Order: sequence, then structure tokens, then C-alpha cells
Amino acid sequence: MTLPCPTLQTDRLRLRPFEDDDAADLYALMSDAHVLRYWDSPPWSEPARAQTFIDRCRAMAEDESGVRPAVELADGTFLGWVTFTDWVPDFRSAELGYVFAREAWGHGYATEAARAVLTWAYDTLPLNRVQSQADTRNPASARVLEKLGFVHEGTLRQDCIVDGVVSDSWLYGLLRSDWAPTVR
Repeated sequence: MTLPCPTLQTDRLRLRPFEDDDAADLYALMSDAHVLRYWDSPPWSEPARAQTFIDRCRAMAEDESGVRPAVELADGTFLGWVTFTDWVPDFRSAELGYVFAREAWGHGYATEAARAVLTWAYDTLPLNRVQSQADTRNPASARVLEKLGFVHEGTLRQDCIVDGVVSDSWLYGLLRSDWAPTVR
């Protein structure tokens, strides 16, 4: 059995499974140090990492642990990706994350794309809880989660080292009973 990566359409965006042809755009995104300044791993320095990433996206679907669709504009411009990972059917829980190119910031794309993935997940799976984290130095990411209805549940102190700097993360949770996809 698999958990196939969905193809989703919003007013402005198309979310779809990664393709091998996405490797160059993906590498450009994941090698941008500014984009990844709050991420838990350093920017990529090897273009081959893009194909490895795409292969892992396919493997996630095969082992039913999650999905990671690419996000693009209607004209095919690559913007980034959303991840719905660590799906545990017994606990009915998963995690949400996202990475978008600088040019996509401030346009509501992350919120729109994440909402589409959450709607798909709550409509498709017996999902009860989704959690997400945001570096405490990244209030823009926290705002995305709050717009989606996530509740700030606490702070994970010194849980990550980003570019050699120890950082804290805000922990957010979204329960099925709180999910309202058309509101906000």
C-alpha cells in the first residue's frame, strides 16, 4: 500500500508530486543560505542532493510515512514545497513543514499551500493532530501556522543548532476539532 502524493489546486497554486525535472529549481532553493537560515540543516552544496531529495519524496509515499508536494504558480514557476511527514496511523498524528523561495515570501503562498495539504490530510486520513515547529527567530513562519489555526503549545529550549548557533523552537499543534479550512 502507498500514500500517494496528491495533486492539489488552489486559487493561485498547484501542488504536485516532485518530478526529476525539478532538481535544478529545488537545488537553487535549498542552496540559498538566506532561505535556510532557520532550517535545521545547512544549505546544500552539492546539486546531486536534489535528486536524493526527490527520491526520498517518492520513498515517503511508498512507506506511507508522508507526502511532500512541490508548489508552483499556475504558469509553472517553482515556489517551494510543503511537507506532511511522520504520519503515524496508530497515533493519528503527523508533522507539517514548508520551505519557499525568497521571491514567494509575503504573498500568502505558504499559508495557501499548507492549507491545501491540511485539507487533503484531514479529508483523506483518520488524522487527529498535526504539529509543527518554528524557530523563535522566525515570526513569519509562526504567523503562517497561526493563520492555519495552529495553537502555540510551548517552546523547545535549545532544541536545534542552526549554522552553529543554538536556537529555540516554538511548538504548535492543530487538532481535528480545531480545524476550520475555510476560515481565516
